[in-house]
Amino acid sequence: MIRAFTYRVLLGLSLILTSCWPSKVTFIDGSMPPEWKAFYVGVLENKAANTPLSYPLNLAESIRSGIQNNTKLQLSNAADNADVDIEGSINSYSITPVALQEGDNAAKNRLTVSVNFVFYVSSPEEDEMLLNASRFIDYDANTDLSTVENDLLQEVTDQIVQDVLNKLRSNW
Repeated sequence: MIRAFTYRVLLGLSLILTSCWPSKVTFIDGSMPPEWKAFYVGVLENKAANTPLSYPLNLAESIRSGIQNNTKLQLSNAADNADVDIEGSINSYSITPVALQEGDNAAKNRLTVSVNFVFYVSSPEEDEMLLNASRFIDYDANTDLSTVENDLLQEVTDQIVQDVLNKLRSNW
């Protein structure tokens, strides 16, 4: 009697669970317009005086890689051939002391990078989206910046790339 009841409960649960099971699971581009096929990322303008010279190129390349690896969009060699054209400028690159201690000594420093992006969308209808991404990372004040700058910039870049991906997926 108990065994028959258990089988009925298990059968009922399996029917309920299989009827609710998704027929397709995807983690790529569920929210982008299907008209978007190609994208272009222009050279980022450097408006911050103390930004490393290679950073605008590195950031643009990281954005290209991030979009190619995480979306269905294909890289276009020209803005005219792209459904989404991403232009931008690095407006701020600063190091500031944080976590002040006794005697006005900083325990940590903060590297902050601010970038403004404009997304020019040509399909399904012409549109323009703006993104102001400002990201930072703290590091030990006793550490020489030149020894950790590349690693810190990579972490900040990863966060900015994620901001760009989120904007592409959410604001169209």
